[in-house]
Amino acid sequence: MTEESALKPKLIGLTGSIGMGKSTVAAMFERAGIPVFDADAEVRKMQGPGGELLLAIEAEFPGSTGQAGVDRDALGKLVFGDKDALKRLESIVHPAVGLKRLQFHEENAEAEMLVFDIPLLFENGGHEAFDAVVVVSAPPETQRERVLARPDMTAEKFEHILGLQVPDADKRKRADHVIDTGTTLEETEAQVAALIEQMKATAS
Repeated sequence: MTEESALKPKLIGLTGSIGMGKSTVAAMFERAGIPVFDADAEVRKMQGPGGELLLAIEAEFPGSTGQAGVDRDALGKLVFGDKDALKRLESIVHPAVGLKRLQFHEENAEAEMLVFDIPLLFENGGHEAFDAVVVVSAPPETQRERVLARPDMTAEKFEHILGLQVPDADKRKRADHVIDTGTTLEETEAQVAALIEQMKATAS
C-alpha cells in the first residue's frame, strides 16, 4: 500500500433486501462514529418540497409532483410494473445521487472509513467501487413479517419488490461480510462493533 492510498478512507458498501434491517445497521455504524451516506435519505430530500429533482420528474411523469414534493403514490402508480418507466425515473435519480455521494466522500476524506448505505448496490452494478461490501440479512419469515407490517404494504407489492431485487442468498454469497439481524438488537450491534474493529485492523 502506498502512502497516498493509506490516507484514503476505506469505502464500505452496505446493502440488503427490503425488510432486512439495513437502516438499523446503518444507524449502528453512525453511533460507532463512522460517517454514513444514506442514498434513500438523499433521494427523499431531492424529491421533497423544493427538491432539485422535482422539475425533471414532473416533466417525465406529469402529475406526480406538487407543493409537498413528489407524490409517492402517484409516481408509484406510474412506474409500478413498468420497467421502461422505472428506467426513465432511475436515469433522473441515479446521476443526482452519484453527485451527492461524491460530495459526501470529499467532505469526509479524512475519515478512516466511510459507509455507503445503498439498497440496490448489486442490482445497479455499483459494488465493485467499494473496498468491501456488507450485506444485512435475516431469515425469510422475519423479513416477510417486517415488510408486511409496513403501512400500505401488501403481499403483492412485497412479491413485486422481491422480484426486482437480487435474491438474499445471492447477496450473501457475494458479500465480503454478512450482518445477521434475525436476532436481538444487542447481538446485531455486537456484530457491527466486531466488524468495525476487524476492518480497522485490516486497514492498519
